[in-house]
Amino acid sequence: MPLPKALARFNKVVTNRITRRIAGWAPGFAIVVHEGRRSGRTYRTPVNVFRRGDRYVFAATYGLDAAWVKNVVAAGGCAIETRGRRVELHDPQIVHDPEHSQVPAPVAVILRALRVDDFVVLSR
Repeated sequence: MPLPKALARFNKVVTNRITRRIAGWAPGFAIVVHEGRRSGRTYRTPVNVFRRGDRYVFAATYGLDAAWVKNVVAAGGCAIETRGRRVELHDPQIVHDPEHSQVPAPVAVILRALRVDDFVVLSR
């Protein structure tokens, strides 16, 4: 079960404004740059990201119905800003992985405790 929607709303208003300042360069973080599927507006959402070769793995901590997930899937990709550079990503895939094999072991422990089993995986 993903994190509660109330927490997502709080993070959107409060935490994301702070996290956005470090997410573009801090290891394990990125800013997903995506376009609203109805508004056409550009959004910048801070997230955790894990690189596996040419693939980038994002835990769907607020579920697969989070706006950024829907926008990225609808657009067929996005850009991320990570470690001081911009990376274009495409071919979003939704992966249900209860074993958490897509992420590092310490992260898997946390995601298991939160019951987050869904991931968005994009290719470079």
